[in-house]
Amino acid sequence: MDIEKIISELSFKAVRSSGAGGQNVNKVSSKIVLSFDLNASQALSEEEKLLLQSNISARLTSENILILNCDEDRSQLKNKEIVTKRFLEIIKKGLYVPKIRKATKVPKAVIKKRIKDKKNISDLKQSRRKPNID
Repeated sequence: MDIEKIISELSFKAVRSSGAGGQNVNKVSSKIVLSFDLNASQALSEEEKLLLQSNISARLTSENILILNCDEDRSQLKNKEIVTKRFLEIIKKGLYVPKIRKATKVPKAVIKKRIKDKKNISDLKQSRRKPNID
């Protein structure tokens, strides 16, 4: 995965934001809408695209486009940085493949120790009983 190449494929759109902005709220477009077309991406291999489709399918549209919004800050530039970082985190988490668990056997020494301990406890409890006088 080439981060610079992926970032160059992103498309940003500035939109008027709701919320804080003071006198600029009706004049400045500070909200950033990021969109990334997964199918058209040249930076990702086909395997990576399939992995992302399965892992982040809830965030993708029906055309496999990832859309993120950011209007946390009054500055358009800071919102662009925030949404880009958020996008990269989503892509990295989506490309993560967990290790496959290998089934292991219980060692014979552990089994023998457990049986020996059980026998010791059994003998201890046997010795506490009243003697059988028959």
